[in-house]
Amino acid sequence: MKIGVISDTHGDVQSLKQVVAAAGEVDYWLHAGDHCKDGYLLGELTNLPVTVVAGNCDRTLSVLPDEYVEIAGKTIWVTHGHRHNVKYGVQELVWWGKQYGADIVVFGHTHMPYNAWHEGLLLLNPGSPRLPRGGSFPSCGIIHILEDGIIEANIIEL
Repeated sequence: MKIGVISDTHGDVQSLKQVVAAAGEVDYWLHAGDHCKDGYLLGELTNLPVTVVAGNCDRTLSVLPDEYVEIAGKTIWVTHGHRHNVKYGVQELVWWGKQYGADIVVFGHTHMPYNAWHEGLLLLNPGSPRLPRGGSFPSCGIIHILEDGIIEANIIEL
């Protein structure tokens, strides 16, 4: 199973198209907020399922700030991260991820890519394809869930 991961697109349709081209063939998309409407557009562009959460710039009550999705036997918690102080570290995400029984935590908000394991939990921030920060490049992420249940993830620089 190959999952495309994107966040912090902020309404840039050209960036969405660039991400779709760079990610190649995927089975599913996750959009971790800040212009959640882009997540729905991503679904229209690719004709694939998309899980979307609201970020701090999304002024809507129709999209939840957290979603839990099970894909290929793995539980993925998708959150924007602003409610979990991700600009100050990932400790809260690790703690809550373990409480929720997640295998993977996908988040955004910092506009900086992050791909690391903590206490058996994969944390992935795809960065931002439109407004990268901290010296990073425009980016997105990919999660592979292999048939034997092994999880691999990588960041794609655009």
